[in-house]
Amino acid sequence: MAKKASEKAYEILRDEILDWTLAPGTVLGEVEQALRLGVSRTPLREALGRLTADGLLTNDLGRGLVVTALSTKNVEELFELRQALEQQAARLAAKRRDPELFLALRDEFVEMASARMLDESGRQAYYDLVRRFDEAVDQSIRNQYLLGALRNLRIHLSRLRRLAQDNPFRLVESASEHLVIVSAIADGDAELAAHATHIHLYKSLRYALSLAQGDEGPQRDSMQIVG
Repeated sequence: MAKKASEKAYEILRDEILDWTLAPGTVLGEVEQALRLGVSRTPLREALGRLTADGLLTNDLGRGLVVTALSTKNVEELFELRQALEQQAARLAAKRRDPELFLALRDEFVEMASARMLDESGRQAYYDLVRRFDEAVDQSIRNQYLLGALRNLRIHLSRLRRLAQDNPFRLVESASEHLVIVSAIADGDAELAAHATHIHLYKSLRYALSLAQGDEGPQRDSMQIVG
């Protein structure tokens, strides 16, 4: 079955916001976007409404709907939410996990933590491993409300990751942090899993904010979030 026009418009615009084709501050005019996407204004409005609910668009008086800006304040707020959600997810995953699944992931993180991710293929392999780790946690927590909140949060984290120049040394450090988390989950140690997640997110936030120090421009407020 063909996708609804509103769903198609939503997915295209969402992806363009996440990959920065539509940069923060870009004004999305209804007539222009409807023509560009080949949809009528009614389904476009539905798509724009969903993007606004996602927090990706903001109603700027005098300008209309614009792509939401990113700032150090945005990042700090996202990480406050991320700490709460991901620490609890780690606890639940440790209690409800399939040990064999996380043992296999642990072996991959051992290898990744000893690598020097200096080329694009190495970095993409790391991002793929983190994605599969997230999926394993999602499968293990067995809580649809927490899962929904995590998925919404990851929309914004995906947007932040795409902005940065990859730092292979931070990626290796991040892989080591993930290794502690996945090992704790595999062993069923819920509190260690939560604590290791807290440390990983704290380091990720400190690194991200350090990139913005001394520059107030919006491009420098768009930071690498390794996680």
